[in-house]
Amino acid sequence: MKEKKGKSEQQTWSDLPTELLELIVSRLTLEDNIRASVVCKRWHSVAISVRVVNQSPWLMYFPKYGNLYEFYDPSLRKMHSIELPELNGSRVCYTKDGWLLLYRPRSHRMFFFNPFTREVIKLPRFELTYQIVAFSCAPTSTSCMLLTVKHVSPTIVAVSTCHLGATEWVTVNYQNRLPFVSSIWNKLVFCNGLFYCLSLTGWLGVFDPLERTWSVLAVPPPKCPANFVAKNWWKGKFMTEHKGEILVTYTCSSENPIMFKLDRMNMVWEEMKTLDGVILFASFLSSHSRTDLSGLMRNSVYFPKVRFYGKRCISYSFDHCRYYPRKQFHDWEDQDPFENIWIEPPQDFSSFT
Repeated sequence: MKEKKGKSEQQTWSDLPTELLELIVSRLTLEDNIRASVVCKRWHSVAISVRVVNQSPWLMYFPKYGNLYEFYDPSLRKMHSIELPELNGSRVCYTKDGWLLLYRPRSHRMFFFNPFTREVIKLPRFELTYQIVAFSCAPTSTSCMLLTVKHVSPTIVAVSTCHLGATEWVTVNYQNRLPFVSSIWNKLVFCNGLFYCLSLTGWLGVFDPLERTWSVLAVPPPKCPANFVAKNWWKGKFMTEHKGEILVTYTCSSENPIMFKLDRMNMVWEEMKTLDGVILFASFLSSHSRTDLSGLMRNSVYFPKVRFYGKRCISYSFDHCRYYPRKQFHDWEDQDPFENIWIEPPQDFSSFT
């Protein structure tokens, strides 16, 4: 009996069965996985076998002239260039799951394009008032749906939708709450089966594709300091979703950004002091969220501006409460909000040149 007790007392974490150790380590973040890997050789082997390193989005630049497009990888601080004549005469509207949604104003043609595979998916003609359109998922899925919202009058908005494979767009007018004003400064996100539309003034409209209903949430706009209402403040507002949560970022010149999360239960915007390890990639037309990225700071927002000859992407760390590089805050006054957008590259992009 004493011999059995002595053996059990001598057992350590290194004696865990491999299957159990793999299960535990697979639930760790990338940062904790790396810490676990230095415990011993066995743990190192297990940590490496279950380690997941996600791919950072790339910042895609749209040239004013020509067909040469540049893609900046912030994790490797490397620029890729490629000729894409397929995009000639088009304007970007949105990105998701590695796909671009583009619009040709002259022909009113809208289409999906994957710059990594060069695949094109055509859509029905539609005349856009402004290029603020979102889609729910990759167009390789039959459930893919597109949406745009247009201001008709102070009390009416027109919601236009299109399903993949449809021959035309469907537009329906909805009664609208007065505080909600649809404009070119709308932010669109698809989350938990619903489209969310953040207006210029901070009110949030919601469209349910299944019920085909439109409503404006009784959630007052996020509360920002008075000095946030400055020149071009509307350019420095971003919305994204992360694991079912709606996140909104407000920036203003040299002031530190403010992050809010939508609390649907209490119908308020809750200010966030930390991103809990999440990394946000903010751009005017669409933004993205990621975890477990190598070479990038956790709890940070990466903005669509690269400084020092392509060596550093401007970011803000919520851990350190400062911009990187130091004093390189993002001034939106001189930037065209349509000149670039974040896009998700494939895991294997070795053939992309």
